[in-house]
Amino acid sequence: MKRTYAVESAVAGLVVLGLTLSGCGGAPEASPSPTASASPSVSVEPSPSDVPSSSSPVAPEPGSVPPAWLGTRVLKEDAEGYGIAGPTPPELRNRAWTLPDMLPMLPGDGFAAEVDVAPDEVIARSTWVPGCPVSRQELAWVRMTFWGFDGARHTGEMLINARVAEDVVGVFRRLYEARFPIEQMDITTKAALDAPPTGDGNGTGGFVCRPSVGQTSFSQHAYGLAIDINTFQNPYVKGDRVIPELARWYLDRSRTAPGMIHRDDVVVQAFADIGWEWGGDWNSLKDYQHFSENGT
Repeated sequence: MKRTYAVESAVAGLVVLGLTLSGCGGAPEASPSPTASASPSVSVEPSPSDVPSSSSPVAPEPGSVPPAWLGTRVLKEDAEGYGIAGPTPPELRNRAWTLPDMLPMLPGDGFAAEVDVAPDEVIARSTWVPGCPVSRQELAWVRMTFWGFDGARHTGEMLINARVAEDVVGVFRRLYEARFPIEQMDITTKAALDAPPTGDGNGTGGFVCRPSVGQTSFSQHAYGLAIDINTFQNPYVKGDRVIPELARWYLDRSRTAPGMIHRDDVVVQAFADIGWEWGGDWNSLKDYQHFSENGT
């Protein structure tokens, strides 16, 4: 049975204005120079290079547009099959773009969510296979609205254990009301799970049928009882291992860049209020993107 949540948040109906940089690019007017009474008037035409072009494109703010190579540069792998981490490219610092939605916009102009038992076509494009520790009937297909880094309302999707779906919707309602930005919200596919590492992904989602990093036992994601948020701004780190591999710039948690999660902020508090724990509080490693029901 479908459950629909339509909540007009406090920010609903606000018009979000895009900021246009109006450069003061014109050269200052020159003061007229004194003219000798006996000197003839001389008119000097400026050369083309002296005239500012009114049609010159304004360069986008760093981090506001994804580079053309995003997701295409395969990293060398270590002996365990993980990408070898390198410095964060300048184009991926201050990352603040939102990728196009893959679903139709949910109705309304505030927070909205729809929850269904995951249909066959959704399961087919997910990582679920027989042998996963949760049955396909236990997975809920959740569509929700969220704020993008572009200041606009977007719609995404995730698979989550149906038992916690209502609580998860409540969490993302709070993030929407706080205008916490998300780059994309989607369901991990088998192809994405098996793809070679590029180290530049930035997902927000729930169910993934896979082991925990560096282990053979199933992750809480495989039960639909864990959620990652903005994985690039909030990387996993243990020793020299960083995931995503190019997200080292975000290991400095004194930064307050949009999309980052910090202790006691609205993201951590919203999950704490439903009894979930944050991987950023762990001691042996830090998983700043990760929230789970049982704290693992």
